[in-house]
Amino acid sequence: MSQDETVWRLMREDALMGTITVDEADFPWLRGRFVPERAFEEVKPWFDEVHVIVEAEEFERFDDAYDRIEGALTLLSSSGPVDEFLLHIHEDRAWFRWHDGPSGG
Repeated sequence: MSQDETVWRLMREDALMGTITVDEADFPWLRGRFVPERAFEEVKPWFDEVHVIVEAEEFERFDDAYDRIEGALTLLSSSGPVDEFLLHIHEDRAWFRWHDGPSGG
């Protein structure tokens, strides 16, 4: 699968939260334009909080804040959902890394 110009979908159960059109690959990170759906407004504060934490370098707070995102949302590639991902969304940009395969736990 080519990672350039790939469209990824952010889901919450069956609801589409938004799409990410990848326009930059800098292994292991993919970056792209994020187009939110109306439902994204429900989870946008989670991403805003994580962004503030990262910008302030308050990394001890990161896991607790990010757990909501990881627990409630699914990231789908053109092949389907990925097992694990780390996703940041700020304004109209998204950047993420992902792992698809057996987890260590």
